Amino acid sequence: MRPVSFSLYIHIPYCEAKCPYCDFNSYAVKGWPETQYVDALIAEMRARAVQAPWAGARVRTVFFGGGTPSLFDPRSLERVLEEARRLFGIESDAEITAEANPGTVSAQKLRGMRTAGINRISLGAQSFNPATLRFLGRIHSADQTIAAVKQARAAGFAQLNLDLIFAVPGQRLEDAAADIDAAAALGPDHISAYNLTFEEGTAFGAALKAGRMRQLPDETQAAMYAMVRRELARRGYPMYEISNYARPGCEARHNLTYWRGESYLALGAGAHSYAAEGPAGRRWWNLRLPQAYIAAATTNGVAQAGGETLDAGVSASEFTFLNLRLTAGLELRRFEQRFGVSFEQRFGVQQKRLTEGGLLLHEGGRIRLSERGLELADSVFAEFL
Repeated sequence: MRPVSFSLYIHIPYCEAKCPYCDFNSYAVKGWPETQYVDALIAEMRARAVQAPWAGARVRTVFFGGGTPSLFDPRSLERVLEEARRLFGIESDAEITAEANPGTVSAQKLRGMRTAGINRISLGAQSFNPATLRFLGRIHSADQTIAAVKQARAAGFAQLNLDLIFAVPGQRLEDAAADIDAAAALGPDHISAYNLTFEEGTAFGAALKAGRMRQLPDETQAAMYAMVRRELARRGYPMYEISNYARPGCEARHNLTYWRGESYLALGAGAHSYAAEGPAGRRWWNLRLPQAYIAAATTNGVAQAGGETLDAGVSASEFTFLNLRLTAGLELRRFEQRFGVSFEQRFGVQQKRLTEGGLLLHEGGRIRLSERGLELADSVFAEFL
């Protein structure tokens, strides 16, 4: 029996400008060593292709993330896909996504990306309000997002996602609602709407710590989140994950791999991989600096900076809170199949406490977050750590 299929993530770490809220491994540069970086990706892919659990398995989803993958020539992305097809095989119905900044695409580039084999585009709109876009440090305008959506559809992209950010300092409830209106009016198949977070190591995180910036009050953030869930569902985009909404059948298959605790191979600078192996699992990560990654991958085939083997307890905890991010929740039968014990045996105390507290619902062989649980999701997840 051949191994199950897996998801493939390709990290492109370059940007034209670093957004002040971004904690991803990305670097603002005026030029980038595109050919050398793609050579390194291919060298790493070749090295991993003969290792377990990837050897003999096929790819079911591909995701070019960043950074800004749309800075690269479509032919570079095509080189990566061709090598994945040669080494693993890519399933005929595979979802192949690329992130794109609306300020870095054109009709010609989008046609090139579609020709390269990419069939899903994810545009970082973030907002349609000029003041909010400036505050977030975005290099594009709302008009460029609107144009990019039209160009992507004309190029043949049947699957299109728009990213939005809400709970931005200075933003009002009506501003966030206007962004929902503007995004839905463009008719995407999928909308990701993220509550702005202030991460350690970012410009926004430093400003918050120094007292130069203040988050919106918790009650305002909660009201915005409730509005987003309500208004997107009303427009035909029901929530299927804490921050993700889609027309039925248009859920992001690649991201479902993460939330379901399944295996994914990640290539590129700073990329993190995960192999689900029975009740335990392994994860590892690459060198973060692009030049160091290029040198190591080109020379050795791998650029691993570290890794760890997870015990069954840690794996069970992560499997639980990742699945609880989904509105469908955690299927109890899958938990028992994966870990060899029932969920009640492993987490019965936590389940009872959270259910009695109105944060978890148990129905139809699944547990899932209640409406109140969604608002306090981080606190629920902490119960399983």
